[in-house]
Amino acid sequence: MDENAEVTCEKHGAAGIITLNRPRALNALTLTMVREMRRALDAWAADPEVSRIVVQGAGEKAFCAGGDIRRLTDLLQAGERDEALAFWREEYQLNIRIKHYPKPYVSLIDGIVMGGGVGVSLHGSHRVAGERYLFAMPEVGIGFFPDVGATYALPRLPGRTGMYLALTGERVKQADAVMLGLATHAVPSAAMESLRQALIAGEPVDEALAKASFDPGPAPLSPERAVIDSCFSAGSVAGVLECLDEAVDQGSEFAARTAAGMRAKSPTSMSIAFEQVRRGASLSFEDAMRTEFRIVSRIGDGRDFFEGVRAVLVDKDNQPRWDPATLEGVTREAVERYFAGLGAHELETR
Repeated sequence: MDENAEVTCEKHGAAGIITLNRPRALNALTLTMVREMRRALDAWAADPEVSRIVVQGAGEKAFCAGGDIRRLTDLLQAGERDEALAFWREEYQLNIRIKHYPKPYVSLIDGIVMGGGVGVSLHGSHRVAGERYLFAMPEVGIGFFPDVGATYALPRLPGRTGMYLALTGERVKQADAVMLGLATHAVPSAAMESLRQALIAGEPVDEALAKASFDPGPAPLSPERAVIDSCFSAGSVAGVLECLDEAVDQGSEFAARTAAGMRAKSPTSMSIAFEQVRRGASLSFEDAMRTEFRIVSRIGDGRDFFEGVRAVLVDKDNQPRWDPATLEGVTREAVERYFAGLGAHELETR
């Protein structure tokens, strides 16, 4: 294995093993990694020696914390829009390939899985959560939007939990991940390596997973489901906040934390995310990815993405100055522009 490679794709026994190999960058995806994963998956789909795919992250902190957002914002600010869009285009096409992959696709997730990491795991057939599992789609906090297939996946989570995750960017651990269906199996961290070896040895995938799995215990979000399903079924972001404020008046500490968190997010991003989840419930996966490419093609036209990255990732003052600063300042027309067709520049989904 090339220890300096950003990603390694190797055959071991019955498995095609993909290792995201940028541990110091929390295995954040680059275009090189996306292309190498696609090349390997295409080759292994027709390889009779490979009966399953196993995806893992190097190091103990992260499976994959997302895309290389700093580089993408630098490209957009430098006017290199085509290069930035090349990453998102090929990343979204990789997500589609994973969604329809003809062999078991097993992600071993024992650490942070956010943004682009969700895209290369959630759409596969098996998602295994270790005890360090930590999921989030935190994009509304940096002026972006939940992408990599969130438009399709989030509306299909139980009740209104998908809208909750989209608008809050809240983090989800192992037990909640199983309850929500983000993970298909919970496995003790100490059992991850023996599970990997069983998959390499050719043990039937479902049998190996069943043998390694355990009950992660009560899901912390379960007691909050009534508030989530009630408030996040409102007809607008403002309506969600109004409902949460009413729940605060009735003594809900969860509603108070949730509303306060949302009020720190980008009003534009929350408005886009709300519309994504609303539309996504009736879209095919391919149409959802086309929708996301339309949005991302325009994300550099506003200020919030650059301001969010500055506040959270560059200066780290966590004091973004959103434009507009309030939900009332986000017009319906402004949101609709993000979803308009791209003509000849639409995402190719074949």
